Amino acid sequence: MSIEYRIQTAVTAEQVANVFRSSGIRRPVDDLPRIQKMIDNADLILSAWDGEELVGIARAVTDFSYCCYLSDLAVSQTHQRMGIGKELVNRLQEHIGEEVALLLLSAPSAMDYYPQIGFAKAENAFLIKRAR
Repeated sequence: MSIEYRIQTAVTAEQVANVFRSSGIRRPVDDLPRIQKMIDNADLILSAWDGEELVGIARAVTDFSYCCYLSDLAVSQTHQRMGIGKELVNRLQEHIGEEVALLLLSAPSAMDYYPQIGFAKAENAFLIKRAR
């Protein structure tokens, strides 16, 4: 199996929802217009493809100068534990450069994953949660 990584390649809301659903990440997968808005308003989308199938996605919002928020990192369950998530993060870091901090909010179930791919836990963050 050969995974192809792409940056800023068009993805559909349905493809992204399928990856989210398969990966176990909690996103509004049944609200395709909202998923489309998430795609349309991202500054960067890196994707992983197995042939014509989208199997991984990293979606980020950034100023390309100081900080980058990795709002989604998801890999289809069938393709997990193959280094795809780590490679998406590595390619994102290469694209934004070393002057840009990369941050994210982790699901409780992924707290042990992120340190394995280079993230340090931050104790100085605050959050106002979304209504839905």
